[in-house]
Amino acid sequence: MSEKMFSEEQLEQLRSYPEIASDELIRYFTPTAADVAFVDPGKGRGTIDQLGMLVQLCTLPWLGFVPDDVAAAPAVAVARVAERLGVTPAALRLYGKRDQTRSDHLGLIAKYLEWQTAPAGSQAMTELEQFLLDRAMEHDSPTLLFNLAREYLRAAKVIRPGALILAKMVGTARKAASDLTSQRVGHLLTAEVRSDLERMLAVDEGLGMTRLEWLVSPARDASATSVKTSIDKLTWLRAIDAHQVRPGSW
Repeated sequence: MSEKMFSEEQLEQLRSYPEIASDELIRYFTPTAADVAFVDPGKGRGTIDQLGMLVQLCTLPWLGFVPDDVAAAPAVAVARVAERLGVTPAALRLYGKRDQTRSDHLGLIAKYLEWQTAPAGSQAMTELEQFLLDRAMEHDSPTLLFNLAREYLRAAKVIRPGALILAKMVGTARKAASDLTSQRVGHLLTAEVRSDLERMLAVDEGLGMTRLEWLVSPARDASATSVKTSIDKLTWLRAIDAHQVRPGSW
């Protein structure tokens, strides 16, 4: 399902560093003295690792995760962090040649910043699933749901799962929301109601559009014609007993 919601190009963008705004640059890439002390504990850690760790440390609160290619961080952000450490920005290209190095450093950073991971089956993941289901009952856009989940995780200081994992969770939530909605309104869908709904989707020759398009099209002005059209819409809806449907019956 995630493959249908997001193309490979979109998934790659969700895994990578985006462009950074000037306010984000100042807010997230201004390391404190404590941050510098954390990455340079005086235990022989080289300048390359110090720079890579500090870029990761600044990236996590910004994006809610750290892309695998740390060296692809925005150049202006790297330059700002490198200046704080007194090293050359080019050193970042040599950072994290081993995946384990970056992973170990991120674990230390998460602990320092008091962030947590969300492995499968964890309480954090269960809460994320419930959050997505609740939001999917309100919105169906996969992109919106993905972004809402990202903001939710960042606010909770939970490292975002991989883009593909989160995309699949969005797809699961959308399907669950659709099934739940069907269960809640199923008793309302009598044969007569289904027939009325089908008629709303058929093109009405007199209108030159479907009844649904006609119903949702807004008035263009405050003329007598527009008022009459609004009355006609209300009359049509009452004719199919739309006014009898109450939220409580869901």
